[in-house]
This record gives sequence, structure tokens and C-alpha cells, in this order.
Amino acid sequence: MQSVSRITTQGQVSVPAAIRKALGVGPGGAIRWELVGDRIIVTRATQFSSEDIHRAVFGAAKPKRKSLRELKQGIANDMRKRYARG
Repeated sequence: MQSVSRITTQGQVSVPAAIRKALGVGPGGAIRWELVGDRIIVTRATQFSSEDIHRAVFGAAKPKRKSLRELKQGIANDMRKRYARG
């Protein structure tokens, strides 16, 4: 499998979707870059993806959907608990 990526002026690279899928990495995943002679070998840096860990902790069941109002209320409640004085 071959893919081409461009390097930005900030040294960032987008990993092509086919490569991400083959490595089993997604957002938050880590990859390892290894320079061997004039070649770079890219491998998955962790044994488990964030999705694997989420499934292990929370099971395969999807979380109950919440409305935007419920999400905002949950954040407000958490902020009150964390930063309450006294």
C-alpha cells in the first residue's frame, strides 16, 4: 500500500485514511516513527486504541443520547462541584 502526504510549514503531516485504518489508529491515537537507513517505518505506538479502552471500560453499549440542554446542565453541575467555595 502506498500513499502520499504533504508536510506543512509547521512540520505536520496528515496520515492517509487507508494507513490509519490499516494501523487501527484514530483521533488521539499515537504512531511511532522509526528511521532505518533512508526509510521511515511508521507503526502504531500503543497496543490499544482509545476505542478499545473505551469498550473495555464501558462495554459495547452506546451511551444514552443527551440533548444539548442536558449536556450544558451536566457541564454546569460539574463546574459547580469542582470550583465551589467552601
